[in-house]
Amino acid sequence: MTDIRFKKFNLEAYKPGKSSIKKLKKVIKLSANESALGVSPKVKRVISNKNLKFFRYPDGKSNELRNQISKNFKCDKNKIICGAGSDEVIQMLCQLFLKPKDEVIVPQFSFLMYRIYSKIVGANVIYAKEKNFKVSVTEIINKVTKKTKLVFLANPNNPTGTFLNKFELIELRKKLRKNILLVIDDAYCEYMINKNYQSGLNLFKNKKNVFILRTFSKIYGLSSLRVGWGYGTKKIIDGLNLIKPPFNVNEVAQKAAIESLKDKRFISRSIRHNIFYATKLKNFLNNYNIISNEVSANFLLLDFAKCKFKANYIYKKLKTKGIILRLTEDGYKIKNMLRLTIGSRPDCLKFISIVKSIFDK
Repeated sequence: MTDIRFKKFNLEAYKPGKSSIKKLKKVIKLSANESALGVSPKVKRVISNKNLKFFRYPDGKSNELRNQISKNFKCDKNKIICGAGSDEVIQMLCQLFLKPKDEVIVPQFSFLMYRIYSKIVGANVIYAKEKNFKVSVTEIINKVTKKTKLVFLANPNNPTGTFLNKFELIELRKKLRKNILLVIDDAYCEYMINKNYQSGLNLFKNKKNVFILRTFSKIYGLSSLRVGWGYGTKKIIDGLNLIKPPFNVNEVAQKAAIESLKDKRFISRSIRHNIFYATKLKNFLNNYNIISNEVSANFLLLDFAKCKFKANYIYKKLKTKGIILRLTEDGYKIKNMLRLTIGSRPDCLKFISIVKSIFDK
């Protein structure tokens, strides 16, 4: 009897940040770069609305949400596509642009779904080395061949927390061939207050060969509802709409995303919180020779090279106290480092207290 066969993929499945610990009911999760302050009160009100019609299909084109995005970011509604998380938009881009044996360039340490979706459609993933955990324009350009179709990069980058300034991004686009699509993931842009930073959307809103990714999973706190969006030329958006699942963003997600965009006070509070506690944690950890990137996104990449303890030791010690960080050896292959999400005030203070107890024994 012949077995049913399916494709075999030469890839490592995505491993999300851990969220539970055996035998512990109360856990502080600082492993997935989620919102420190949860969601806007406006979102809570719309989600608790008893008149939501769950028996109806949602708007397949996310019209109201695209209208609100267009209004907030002063961009063309017809150049926006919404997805079940920005990772679905990444998946659709790979399906639309890539054939087997095409090449995709990604930074050495970058969001894992770029490489996973590229490999699923049969493309070859080419890794551009980073310099001191920062994306290198020179290394990306050096990897370009006739087969290069896409370049993916997150700015600021996950998991390193480093970023290309606006001049470096412009230089990268100038040096790439015109028929290579540069995909810039602005997932953490709302947190960025650095003077020499500009989001991909602000820099390349009218560029035909740049596509921008945005998400509601980070500062807006809608990770569980899975909603994100992409911005590109009308031609690309029309192509993506041909292959987009018909009702990919559910009604609750659409309404919650709309309300989250309206609450500018909540966003401002989230940014202030992030700056304060990221700076506080960075300075605190420096006392123990745990070095990290400059404050940028809502996480820090912790380097234990000069610390008296190894990263794995601290990770395990924190776990026994109910605190979970992200092991960067999983997927990213970065040794002796941990990624720390900036959590709520109680979470950050608890983390500081536990780390003190580990080192001051």
